[in-house]
Amino acid sequence: MKSFMKITTVMFDLDGTLLPMDLEKFVKTYFGLLAKKMAAFGYEPEKLLQAVGGGVKAMTTNTSGKTNEEIFWDYFTSIYGENVRKDIPLFEEFYKNEFKQAVAVCGFTPKSKEVIDLVKELGLRCICATNPVFPAIATETRMRFAGIEPEEFDYYTTYENSCFCKPNPVYYQEILQKIGCKPEECLMVGNDVTEDMAAETLGMKVFLLTDCLINKENKDIAQYPHGSFEELKEYIRECAAEA
Repeated sequence: MKSFMKITTVMFDLDGTLLPMDLEKFVKTYFGLLAKKMAAFGYEPEKLLQAVGGGVKAMTTNTSGKTNEEIFWDYFTSIYGENVRKDIPLFEEFYKNEFKQAVAVCGFTPKSKEVIDLVKELGLRCICATNPVFPAIATETRMRFAGIEPEEFDYYTTYENSCFCKPNPVYYQEILQKIGCKPEECLMVGNDVTEDMAAETLGMKVFLLTDCLINKENKDIAQYPHGSFEELKEYIRECAAEA
């Protein structure tokens, strides 16, 4: 059934959507690169990765009003002590340099750039709604892995500018407030049934891209518009033309 309001904005997930990947393989590679980098500065790999994983978990459940960046470093310092903050530049250096090697375990499709170009041709706003557990520099690097420049997005979520994470619907509310958009004017595109389709609970339209599908809860995906990039492009055109 068609709605009565056409969309003005399209939100895209990044990992597994615009950037094809096996998420488990990517995380394993990313953590391995980080552990190797930081071992030279006295960080025991297993403890470091447990601390980073714990920090990510703390961000994904954040409802404190603090940014995800603050939540991450609060958790990290609870493991290593406040003095560890002096090493923040080392982590930033990692994201500027070694993190780029993770491209080796990511896929690539020109269709990602094509769909971004379509959104712009239709005069719609383009948002990168990636789960904000990474700093901006790492988010921008992953955009470039996908063949897309950060400035092609009107807004994108990072751990510095976000106070919530998927699948909490308030994550999407926060974006809508910041960009001045009503839920019914927005389409969310993603590959994760639990995290990305949560946007529908706010009244947003959704599209489930099935190329790198994640469906941990084994939901019936027939309830969502879904398919490949070609079907996505057609759906965007339909939503942009609705009256």
